Amino acid sequence: MTPAQIETYVDAAAAALDLRLRPEHRAGVLGYFAIAAGMAAVVDAVALDAHDESALCFTPVAPPESGA
Repeated sequence: MTPAQIETYVDAAAAALDLRLRPEHRAGVLGYFAIAAGMAAVVDAVALDAHDESALCFTPVAPPESGA
């Protein structure tokens, strides 16, 4: 994402969440969002095939019943 796209996205997301960004926090928010966008671009650049699966598999289990 370009810096202008990041600013537009952060402004729109803040407005959608009714979140007021203080002027002294804006540069930090934009900076961290730029870092996150860069990480997402790296992940998105990895080509996956139909047979690729997630490395994690969550299998929920019921909690043990209490004896009380």
